[in-house]
Amino acid sequence: MPHLALYTFGVLKSPLADPGPRTREFYDIGEAVYRTISQHPGYLARAEAADGDRGVLFEADWGAWGQFAVPTWYDKGRTPETTALATTLSLWTDLRPAFDAVYTGVHRAALNRRYDWFERTGHPNYVFWWVSDGVIPTWRDGVSRLEHLHDHGSAPHAFTFHHAFAPDGTPMSTDAHHTWVQELRGVTRPDS
Repeated sequence: MPHLALYTFGVLKSPLADPGPRTREFYDIGEAVYRTISQHPGYLARAEAADGDRGVLFEADWGAWGQFAVPTWYDKGRTPETTALATTLSLWTDLRPAFDAVYTGVHRAALNRRYDWFERTGHPNYVFWWVSDGVIPTWRDGVSRLEHLHDHGSAPHAFTFHHAFAPDGTPMSTDAHHTWVQELRGVTRPDS
C-alpha cells in the first residue's frame, strides 16, 4: 500500500540561533507540535537528524532520509549561526490523517501565527506525493517536488490539499475530498 510523503519548507524571519523571544517562542511551539503530530493516527515517521541538533541541518546525518537539501529560492545562511529556515519531511498513511493533523489542534494554532515567524516568499510551503510501501523519501525528493509544484502546479507528481491526487494518479474528486477542501478553506487564509 502506498504512503503519503509530505515536505514542508518555510523561510524564517530570524535565524534559528537567534536568542530572541520570537525564535524561542517558535521553538517552544514547534516542540509541542512535533509531540502531538507524532502521536496522531496515520502518522508513520519523520526525518530526524541522528544527533538531534536542531541548528545543524546542512551537516547533520539524516540516515535513510538522505543529504539535507533546500529549494533554490532559499537565499539565507547555511551555518548553525545563520540558518533561517524550518522544514519537515514526513510519511503518512493517507491524505485525511495528514489533513487532520495539520489543520487541528496545536498545529492549527501555529499555522494561524505563521506570519509572526515566516517570511512570505511567493513559493509553496508544502507538497505531497505518493511513495511505494517501504520507500523513505529524501530531502532532495521533497525539494524537487516542491519546486515542481511551484513551476507546474498540482499534478500526481506533486500536489496540495486543494488539488490532491490518489495513488493511481487520478484527481481526488470524491465527496469526502470536497468536504476536506471546504474545511481547509474555512481554516486557512486565502494566501496560504
